[in-house]
Amino acid sequence: MSSKNSSKQFDIVVYGATGFTGQLVAEYLAAHYKGDRDLKWAMAGRSLDKLKSVRDAIGAPAETPLIVADASDAASLKAMVDQTRSVITTVGPYQWYGEDLLAACVAGGVDYFDLCGEPVWMRQMIDKYEAAAKASGARIVFSCGFDSVPFELGAFFVQEEAKRVFGAAAARVKGRVRDMRGTLSGGTAASAKATFDAVAKDISLVAILNDAFALTPGFTGPKQPRGNRAAYEEDLGSWAAPFMMALINTRNVHRSNMLMGFPYGKEFVYDEMVLTGPGEKGEANAKKVMAVNSEKTGPNAPKPGEGPSKEERENGRYDLLYVAIAPDGRQVRAGVTGDRDPGYGSTSKMISECAICMLRDTKDVAAGFWTPGAAMQNSLIKRLQDHAGLTFRVES
Repeated sequence: MSSKNSSKQFDIVVYGATGFTGQLVAEYLAAHYKGDRDLKWAMAGRSLDKLKSVRDAIGAPAETPLIVADASDAASLKAMVDQTRSVITTVGPYQWYGEDLLAACVAGGVDYFDLCGEPVWMRQMIDKYEAAAKASGARIVFSCGFDSVPFELGAFFVQEEAKRVFGAAAARVKGRVRDMRGTLSGGTAASAKATFDAVAKDISLVAILNDAFALTPGFTGPKQPRGNRAAYEEDLGSWAAPFMMALINTRNVHRSNMLMGFPYGKEFVYDEMVLTGPGEKGEANAKKVMAVNSEKTGPNAPKPGEGPSKEERENGRYDLLYVAIAPDGRQVRAGVTGDRDPGYGSTSKMISECAICMLRDTKDVAAGFWTPGAAMQNSLIKRLQDHAGLTFRVES
């Protein structure tokens, strides 16, 4: 953290606080850090009236600072960034609304946290701004929500256990979704659609989208499983179907490996699928999952700003399995669970804790573009278990 940031008025500004997910982030900070006088945070968005009504609706103190800033007004973004040590932004699709804010954070040496699941845009931003971020002291942290925190940290956690049991990290790890209850966010659907639209306009982007190593500039590892069709997995006794978010999560896991100096090795192979159960029923379920995936970005997908009710968010959950496989076939397994629906309830807690972890627990992380897991590792796992309803456990 550059010394010029120590005199800032705020530790965190939540940008997009009047949107569906941004409101949940502000609500989480207001409730969870209520008595914490050391955390100075503000809400930002386009409309002062809307900010006031959200502040009152979430039960935030009347004196919670409000900042008017608009993605289409670079001067307002700069004025916002100048007041804070870090920004949490929930305003996506980031390829439409994100670059000016990211550029302002880079220029000001201010930390930036988003929920981005758009690999093409992320690669473009890394290429364009990484050198400037390293020079200014900014830490730019993409993908601080359900894509891709539990997956990135699940891979890290199971590899720590593999090192303990096998004496070395595993060159092969499987990430498997055992259970997921809750909806995809409207923002995630919009981001996927924006990515497909961008690729349709510029066919050269297809190569980035299809490259498992799109987020590891200068490094390409071994061929990775495609994960694009249903398959039976003998070692897990279950059918597996393609997982919609594998497209971003696998890229972030490989980036994480690179940023940490390749602790998983340079021949690391990683994929993600959804487990659908054994037998004919499992096979039928796998085919159903494939059909549902295509609907999630179609015309009936949720719109940005739309989302599940409080009850639906609180009844949601997810359960992920991580399997590290040694060359001799031995396995270690780990489970990662979350106590809210993934796209909103859990995501809003995760991005909040990523920002606080960087402020408080991992202050010495170097400037540049990061994944949350590579930057904060065990400190973030601890914080998510203590505050955000996640569990990480070794399974026999």
